[in-house]
Amino acid sequence: MEPIEQNVGTIDRLARTVIGLAILLFLIMRGKVSPLTGVSLLVGGMLLSSAASGVCTLYTELGISTVKEEKKKV
Repeated sequence: MEPIEQNVGTIDRLARTVIGLAILLFLIMRGKVSPLTGVSLLVGGMLLSSAASGVCTLYTELGISTVKEEKKKV
């Protein structure tokens, strides 16, 4: 099984981390539970997961990469 190639660049990863943490912190501070809360938790978790791994499955399916070409060759 081949390792999955990273397709999320540094700036993209930083943005995903900031947005994911902001969503999660907002939900914790709000303290209310609703169906929207569950969806928001899922989105925040997915953003943090893709930031940590450097792989976005949506980017993979669409053939998008925000990783610089020089880094991909190494």
